[in-house]
Formats: sequence, C-alpha cells, structure tokens
Amino acid sequence: MNDMTQPAALIEPANEKWRVAEVEALFALPFNDLMFRAQSVHREHFDPNTVQLSTLLSIKTGGCSEDCGYCPQAARYDTGVENQGLLEMDAVLDAARAAKAAGATRFCMGAAWRGPKQRDLDPVLDMVREVKALGLETCATLGMLKDGQAEQLKDAGLDYYNHNLDTAPEFYGEVITTRAYQDRLDTLDRVRGADLHVCCGGIVGMGESRTQRAGLIAQLANLDPQPESVPINMLVQVEGTPLQDTEALDPLEFVRTIAVARIALSKSYVRLSAGRQEMSEAIQALCFLAGANSIFYGEKLLTTGNPDVTRDRDLLNKLGIRPQGESH
Repeated sequence: MNDMTQPAALIEPANEKWRVAEVEALFALPFNDLMFRAQSVHREHFDPNTVQLSTLLSIKTGGCSEDCGYCPQAARYDTGVENQGLLEMDAVLDAARAAKAAGATRFCMGAAWRGPKQRDLDPVLDMVREVKALGLETCATLGMLKDGQAEQLKDAGLDYYNHNLDTAPEFYGEVITTRAYQDRLDTLDRVRGADLHVCCGGIVGMGESRTQRAGLIAQLANLDPQPESVPINMLVQVEGTPLQDTEALDPLEFVRTIAVARIALSKSYVRLSAGRQEMSEAIQALCFLAGANSIFYGEKLLTTGNPDVTRDRDLLNKLGIRPQGESH
C-alpha cells in the first residue's frame, strides 16, 4: 500500500454519513496529501478552472434583535452600523443590473431580521420577481422562516435560500443565545420542503477548536441532500462585537477547512465568503486549488468589505480561472 492510499481507510464516510472523527482525520492529513485529495475530488465534479460569481446586497441593514457574537447588525452592539429600512425597488434593481454587468450570475438579497413578518416578506417577493426577470439567479437570506413562507419565495422565483449553521452544535451557544441550533435546521427543512436550493455554510475563526470546525463540516455534509452552495466565512472582527478580539485563525488552517469541505461536500459549490479582503492572493489561490469554486463578488458583503471587482478579475486572470458562463 502506498502512502497516498493509506489514510483512505480512516476517512471514508461510514454509512454515507460523516462522523466528526472522520472529518478530523482529513484535517490531520499532511497538507500536500489533503490538497491532492481535495483537488482530485474537485475535478471529478467540476471544471477546475471556473468559478461562480455571486453578488450580495443588504436590502435591510441593522437593528436585528439577535445576539450573534460576530454580527455588526445586532441592535445590542455599538458597531457604528446605521439602521436602514428596506431598500426601494429601484435601488435593488440598479444594484442587480450592475452585478450582472460585472459578471455575477447570482444576486443575493440579505435582510437583518430574526425572521420576516408577512408585511416584510411581500415587498421582498416583488424584488425576487424583478431580479429574476433580469436573467439572474436569485438568493435571499432573511432569517428564520415560518410555515408557508418558503413556498411564497419559491412561487416568486427564488432559486436559493441562505441560512447558515454558523458553527458546530457544541460551540453554537458560545456565539448565539437568542435562537437554537434546531431553529436553523427547521428553517432549512422548510426551504427543502418548498423545493428551493439550499445555501448553507458557516464561519470559522470564532475561537472554535479544530474538532469543532470538523463538527461544522460534518453537520453540513450530513444534511440530506447536501447544500448546493456552501459559503465558508472567515470571521471579520468588528469593533463593538463580542468576538472583536478573538485570536485570528491561521490562514493555512482556513485553506485546510476549504479542502476538507470540498472532500466532504463533493458536489456542492464551496464559496469563499467573508474575510477574503484580508487574504493574500497566494492564500486565495490555495483556496481555489483546495476546491473553492464560488466567490462573493463586489465591494461589500452586507456591512463588511470585500475585494473590488477589478482586483478579483486581475487575480482570476493570473490563475487562468474563468467566471462561470464566460467563454474561453
């Protein structure tokens, strides 16, 4: 048995379900072996030199009643984020047209609610219809959904609903106390029940252990079916939030997280999300090698910065990576 095949016995999923120990064994592989395996899995399912581009717009900012320890939009934290009501339709459509012109294929609309009331949802449904009519895929992240709301979004033309698990169940209470892990799973069930695509990932660098990072990926991998889109966020520390002084995650550990996610979620799009502005081009390149094949694209992610379009285009050109949907 050669060295490349030896670790495989440790890390094959048991009964099609991933155990945390199996995911941890992936994290523990020598870096080169992990990258080789992740790139091999990636090539089985995707063109290795294309990346899907999504743009995210905050359609309602700040004033959220939740206490998510990472979030500058929580009303209880003084972070300098100004509360902003729901955007007008024209502003949303202008942003969607600009995103499409810059090469994005998916337009995501985020609102800082614990969950939308019907009076909140109605104008969002109109936004979904209008953005869909522009020829873009549509995504929304509006918090927890009640019975029937996912179906309304589906009927309006929504393609994806984003609702992240954030972290492993055993670390969750260290970050959020205003809603339970099961609340998140219940919303995902409603989204699946409405036949919507699921966008679901998490945040790393919040002070969790490697075992807990493995626990997050195991949770995501064991969703049935697996999410079509998996955003992996690096914590962006914001002054005024409880996590503002958390010890930063080593960049190569973040690359390992991307590689492990690619192996465990072999057919999902793995998206580089928040925190990319702080990453060097070399680390981003390693993330693409590790199997990341989607990015948030544009100058802002809700309330935190993101590399601008020109910088992203320059990096993709250097790497010979094409945006999905663009010809050679």
